[in-house]
Amino acid sequence: MQKEYKQCIVIREDLKLSKGKAAAQAAHASLLSYEVAAPRDRKRWKEQGQKKVVLKVNSLDEIYKLEEEAKMLRLPFAIVEDAGLTEIPPGTVTAIGIGPANAEEVDKVTKHLELLK
Repeated sequence: MQKEYKQCIVIREDLKLSKGKAAAQAAHASLLSYEVAAPRDRKRWKEQGQKKVVLKVNSLDEIYKLEEEAKMLRLPFAIVEDAGLTEIPPGTVTAIGIGPANAEEVDKVTKHLELLK
């Protein structure tokens, strides 16, 4: 049986970003994380329809905790820091992308999180 691949994008809800800003940050997280994933994982993920799940956390500390867990599992990830041109100050961490990678491995880091609505 073929492994399922996915990517999770986690947005900081405590920043109260507009929907457009959150969408832009999610796009940054997806692309940045994709770029550090293994080529074979990127290929399999694309072949399977590029499954993405957008989740939320309520603090910067939670983003850094996810980063540490992703590092421990050797998952591809990327932290997004905003340029500060619109809603928030420069350098504000807004999101993390995890994957694309084996969905079971990604779930070890993100399964407890709620969907962003």
